[in-house]
Amino acid sequence: MLENYGNLVSVGLLSSKPKLITQLEQGSEPWMEVQQVPSGTCSVQEYWFETKVSTLKQNTSEGSDLGEQTKIDMMERGLDWEGRSSSEKTHYKCEECGKVFKYNSSFISHQRNHTGEKPHKCNECGIAFMSSSSLLNHRKIHTGKQPYRCIECGKFLKKHSTFVNHQKIHSREKPHKCNECGKAFGKNSILLRHQRIHTGQKPYKCNDCGKAFAQNVALTRHERIHSGEKPFTCKECGKAFRDNSTVLEHLKIHTGEKPYQCNECGKTFRKSSTLVSHQRMHTGEKPYHCSKCGKSFRYSSSFAGHQKTHSGNKPYQCNDCGKVFTKSSTLIGHQRIHTGEKPYHCKKCGKSFRHSSGLVEHQRIHTGEKPYECNACGKAFPQSSALKQHKKMHNKERAIKCN
Repeated sequence: MLENYGNLVSVGLLSSKPKLITQLEQGSEPWMEVQQVPSGTCSVQEYWFETKVSTLKQNTSEGSDLGEQTKIDMMERGLDWEGRSSSEKTHYKCEECGKVFKYNSSFISHQRNHTGEKPHKCNECGIAFMSSSSLLNHRKIHTGKQPYRCIECGKFLKKHSTFVNHQKIHSREKPHKCNECGKAFGKNSILLRHQRIHTGQKPYKCNDCGKAFAQNVALTRHERIHSGEKPFTCKECGKAFRDNSTVLEHLKIHTGEKPYQCNECGKTFRKSSTLVSHQRMHTGEKPYHCSKCGKSFRYSSSFAGHQKTHSGNKPYQCNDCGKVFTKSSTLIGHQRIHTGEKPYHCKKCGKSFRHSSGLVEHQRIHTGEKPYECNACGKAFPQSSALKQHKKMHNKERAIKCN
């Protein structure tokens, strides 16, 4: 036991010498003195501790470590690890925020909030946590037992349907309201994290490239780009991913699950974000506006690519013909002209295409979908190019009428 005590002191887990250790060093029997109990007061607690110390002595003599559960049991019964009642115990005060703790273990855990220390590391993916309980919860992601985590309370759930129902619990009461946008949250910590959207605060910085993030989890995910680490693996095909949410989305490819349905045309999607983007075809919404030329776009990716045309920066060059491009994806698509590669195949008729957009437009021949509608006459078309061609007819008609 003395050796165990020495180990605990060396790592800073004990700030003062327990009475039990002093007794052992003096060679006396490690029994706690049972004092006179006032009438009407139960002495079960003192008796329990005597028995526990006796058991501990026996266990540690056989080479076993001091049980963590035993410490917890003692705390729950109003005793600290030094064998004192909570009324006798020295309180531990945090110099950073002034908070006071009954137990040294609680004090040490709290200090990690200030120091950022995360001693509990996951063997699967390397993510570190401040507490062992957080690590245990995290491990459920890897085992697949409970892959859905509630951001409100941190609870893990096994099924998506159960997860959706669980979230409704939090929707009932959300006392913490954002003064900027009015959005409410169940926890103040979630509100503080949300407010960074408005303030632009990004306290978590990448040591490799300097990029900053509003949330620590976003930084952890980003750092895997530099390390190349992909700890989340698909059990169906073995493909690896940087984060758990991506692997969950990927699994829908194997299961065929498409839970997000368009109310206009009935088309279903694996992601809610894809549904939102798709619905803009029906509404005509183009929320991304270029301040340089006033042009609008449906998708943020298209908008980002367009902005490079104004800067004149075209860093991606084709080795075959020397043509330059603003985006690497455009260069890859262009290079297929030289290689003849057509990686996108139609499952219905076997026809192949260079670009995924070409396959999507082609598939409408089989599905009969016609998302592009003429505002003048209401006629619909499966392709945007066909709609543009059709509109020219109306323009000619107007020109004839004017003449």
